[in-house]
Amino acid sequence: MDQVSFSEAEYQNKKRKTRREIFLERMEKLIPWKQLEKKVARYYYPKGQNGRPPYPLSAMLRVHCMQLFYNLSDPAMEDALYEIESMRHFASLKLDRLPDETPILNFRHFLEQHGLGKALFREVNKHLEKNGLMLREGSIVDATIISAPSSTKNSAGKRDPEMHQTRKGNEWHFGMKMHIGFDDALGLIHSIDTTAANVHAIVPTDKLLHGEEQRVFGDAGYLGIQKREEHKHRENVS
Repeated sequence: MDQVSFSEAEYQNKKRKTRREIFLERMEKLIPWKQLEKKVARYYYPKGQNGRPPYPLSAMLRVHCMQLFYNLSDPAMEDALYEIESMRHFASLKLDRLPDETPILNFRHFLEQHGLGKALFREVNKHLEKNGLMLREGSIVDATIISAPSSTKNSAGKRDPEMHQTRKGNEWHFGMKMHIGFDDALGLIHSIDTTAANVHAIVPTDKLLHGEEQRVFGDAGYLGIQKREEHKHRENVS
């Protein structure tokens, strides 16, 4: 029997559940995890391959979904797993053996490589909407830079061709940009798109709106969006 850590013991004995815990418990029951795992398993555990991946598919799928639920970059997801017991509990991970940002990044790339990411995302959102957890009156759009190694010290001797450099404030970042549209009441992501980091946030915004919004919100990076041809018909962009 595994030894229980202090954080796990405190988590088990506390008297009140947080909103995050309640939400994750509901997601555990609501989302058809076995169905999602079945879609991915034949790529994650290919026949004839020696050895097994370092982390179970069930754990990595849950980590990936938490990234989508809470709009977390790979480093932020790593930090959350170390800091938040309810997230570790949701993914059935122990504090002494957690994936860092590299396997989290690699799993996301693995899903993209096999065309699974968007398929799983649509499946999850379909279930959320079916069970009344996805409201459609308003959307918030945002963009997050996901850093990638800029070094060429790898087997190919090259940087990732899909990644680019961009400046944010006084700092330069190399990587990609995740563009998201999420419900303005519950904060659940309903749309997602990825580009190189140097693509302006406004460019893929039309892919983030489902078209039924009565209102759309964005930060200063989206100023002037209503002047773009693809958004001229929208009246409630603020």
